[in-house]
Amino acid sequence: MPNGSRWLAFAALVLFGYLTIHYGWLDFITNQNAVADYLQTHGAAGLLGLTLSGAVFTGLGAPRQVLAFVSGFALGGLNGTAISTLATAMGAAGCFLTARWLLAKSLQQRFGHRMQQFDRLFRDQPLIKVMMVRLLPVGSNLVTNLVAGCSGIRFYPFLAGSTLGYLPQMLVFALAGAGIGSADSYQLAISSGVFILASVIGALLYHNQRARRLADSVSDTH
Repeated sequence: MPNGSRWLAFAALVLFGYLTIHYGWLDFITNQNAVADYLQTHGAAGLLGLTLSGAVFTGLGAPRQVLAFVSGFALGGLNGTAISTLATAMGAAGCFLTARWLLAKSLQQRFGHRMQQFDRLFRDQPLIKVMMVRLLPVGSNLVTNLVAGCSGIRFYPFLAGSTLGYLPQMLVFALAGAGIGSADSYQLAISSGVFILASVIGALLYHNQRARRLADSVSDTH
C-alpha cells in the first residue's frame, strides 16, 4: 500500500475511534439489560451486531471481561463465552492487521528495541507463548495486539494462541453474568471455581521467570 493511502486509512481509523469513544456509540455494551433487550428485539441480526460491536469495543482497548459478563447475562454462560471470545479474537485480529499494514514502519522506528525483544521471545513456539501472555493477569491486550502486528510473528499462531488464552477468563465472566441474569447460584459457584483456578494458573505463570519476560515485553508501562 502506498504511503499516502496508508496514512489516509490510518487517519480514517483514528477518526472513527475518536468519534466512537467521544459520542459513546458502544456504551450500550456495558449495559446488560440494554444488550439483552437488543438481542430479543433483533434476533440473529442483533447477534451479529453484538459480535461486530464487541470486536470494535475490545479492539479499541476496552475490557473484554465486560463484554463477556454482558454476553453471559444476555445469552447464557456457554453462548456468552463463545460470542464474547469470538468478538475479542476479531478485535485482536483487527488490531494486529492494522498494525502490520499501517503502523509497522513508524512503530518499529520509534519502538525498535521492544519489537526486537518481542521477536526474540516469541520466535519459537509463538502459539504457546501468546497463549501464556493472554492467561497472565498482567500486560495490555491492546499493546500485545499492536506489538505483535509490528513484529515478525505470523498471524495464525497469534490468533490461535490469543483465542485459547482468552477462553478461561471469558468463561469466568460469562458464567458470572449468566448466574446474575438468571439468579442461578449454581452458575455463580461454577464461575467462582473457574475464577480461582484461572487465578492460580495466572499466578503460577507470573512467578515463572520465562513467563514474566513475555509479560514485560507487552506491558504498557515497559
